[in-house]
Amino acid sequence: MILKKNVGYLDSIVRVLIGTLIIAAGLYFESAWGFLGLIPVFTGAVSFCPVYRWMGIETVNPNAERAN
Repeated sequence: MILKKNVGYLDSIVRVLIGTLIIAAGLYFESAWGFLGLIPVFTGAVSFCPVYRWMGIETVNPNAERAN
């Protein structure tokens, strides 16, 4: 299955940063909740969010070509 990108460049950077902060907080507080940070890191890295697809949201700019 081919996933059409629906997460824009700025959105993906914000997701990776927030995910990294969640992972760091989980490590700092020695909590398993830090694993939840992997979700925004992954969705930001692959530029696809299944929740966005379900809701019909796209933050990607259709006029700008982005390298895979």
